Amino acid sequence: MLPHFEQFVSERQYLKNVAPTTVDWYRESLKWLESETPTQAELNDAVMRMRAKGRNASGCNCALRAINAYLRWSGSPLKIPALKEPRTVPPTFTETQVKRMIGWKPQNKYERRLHLLALFLLDTGCRISEALNLRVREIDFDNLLVTLDGKGRKQRVVPFSFVLRRAVFRHCKELPADSLLFANGTGAALGRQNVLRDFKALCKRLGFDAPARTVHAFRHTFAVNYLRRGGSVFHLQKVLGHSTLEMTRRYANLVTADLQAVHERVSLLSSR
Repeated sequence: MLPHFEQFVSERQYLKNVAPTTVDWYRESLKWLESETPTQAELNDAVMRMRAKGRNASGCNCALRAINAYLRWSGSPLKIPALKEPRTVPPTFTETQVKRMIGWKPQNKYERRLHLLALFLLDTGCRISEALNLRVREIDFDNLLVTLDGKGRKQRVVPFSFVLRRAVFRHCKELPADSLLFANGTGAALGRQNVLRDFKALCKRLGFDAPARTVHAFRHTFAVNYLRRGGSVFHLQKVLGHSTLEMTRRYANLVTADLQAVHERVSLLSSR
């Protein structure tokens, strides 16, 4: 990595105290730049190389946020505008699929761990990284609250249900307080790719195709149903740990069936 890039990352790491994953994000994103003082033409070339490598608009914008942060830090007046992203309905599990997943009867400890992880994601709406790094001591069984370590080292407290409390308590009643709630056989954190593989296999076993972005679809499913059942978008923002309300508003795009039901009630033709 070029000296100025390294200095930028080091300052973010040691002065801003960003998380290790954020440090990695900066490093990977800055690899697209071939100069410490890029021209506008070189910035445009970086974006075109991203697209040529198959990155979609969302993936490019993720890298561009890091590059623009470097440009501001370096005093450059240049900025790469974000690419226009398609507005799509977030992939979710259907109500029937959720019922099948909840009603699944696991047969061994590995299946019970996977089942509990599915219940946890559906009940709290947390990110998979937050669930996999969660320790037993961070669960408040008396008040039905769990403390999650979110993006940017930002902790938040999220409520959970009585049903989940019973399931979690059965799972961890013999675990030390410092243990990971979802650990592998050696006590280390589960790998995200392994979790994705297991969830896709579970969906197939339960008789349906896994939705796109399978692991993150749990979070989408929680958010959409939170709003569908009358939850406030402001409260949802706090539960999901979004830094801006605009990020949460995406979930206000309800599924087609909801829009049809509303239209049937408000249609002038239906009222006659």
